[in-house]
Amino acid sequence: MNDKCNNVCSEKFEEFIKNVKFDDKGLVPAVIQDVISKDVLMLAYMNEESIKKTLKDKIACYFSRSRQELWVKGETSGNIQKVVKISYDCDVDTILLLVEQTGVACHTGNYSCFYRNLFDDTDKIDFEVQKNTLKELYDLINERKNNPIEGSYTNYLFDKGLDKILKKVGEESSEVIIASKNEDKSELIYEISDLVYHTLVLMIEKGVEIDEIKKELIKRRK
Repeated sequence: MNDKCNNVCSEKFEEFIKNVKFDDKGLVPAVIQDVISKDVLMLAYMNEESIKKTLKDKIACYFSRSRQELWVKGETSGNIQKVVKISYDCDVDTILLLVEQTGVACHTGNYSCFYRNLFDDTDKIDFEVQKNTLKELYDLINERKNNPIEGSYTNYLFDKGLDKILKKVGEESSEVIIASKNEDKSELIYEISDLVYHTLVLMIEKGVEIDEIKKELIKRRK
C-alpha cells in the first residue's frame, strides 16, 4: 500500500517537474496560505530541490534569492510551516502551499507579510463579523463558565452539569428535525441556532476547541 502510494506520488512529482515553468534561475513563486484562517501569509520562491525537501519533510523549505541557498522556514525562529497541501495553477508557473503556521510568518513580527494596505474597502462588507461569530460566541460562553454571572442561562447549564447539557443537545436536535418538516424557514434557522449554541456549551464542558473542529472538517473537504 505504501509502495503504491509512493509510486503514485513520485509519478505526480515527475509530471509536475516536467511541466513547471521555472524562471531562468530555476525558481518558481510559491504563495503560502494558512489552512485554517485562509490568510495569505507570504510569497517565497522554490527550486526543484526545495520542493523535493518540502514534500519529503512536510515542512516548508524555500530558496533564498539573497543568500542563494535553501532555507527552512522557521529553522532559527521556530516559526515553522507544516505543509498539509501543495497545489499548482493552470499554467504550472505558481505553487500554492496550505500550511499550519507556528507563530508568525513575517520577520517583522506580523502574522502575515501582507499587513499593509494600498486600498481597503472591506469596511463595507460584514464577512469578518460573520466569520468570527462562532468564535466570539464560544469565547463568551467560556467566559461565563470561568466567571459566572448570576441569572445567566449559560451558567445554569454548567451548574447542572453534563447530563443537563446533553439533554438540551438532544432536545434541540429533535426540534431541528421537527422544524425541518415544516414550511417555516425562520423556525428552522431558530432551532439550528439553538442547537449550535448548546453544542458550543457541550464543547466547552468537554474541553473541545473550535480549531479542533475546523481541522476535522478540513479533512472532509473532498
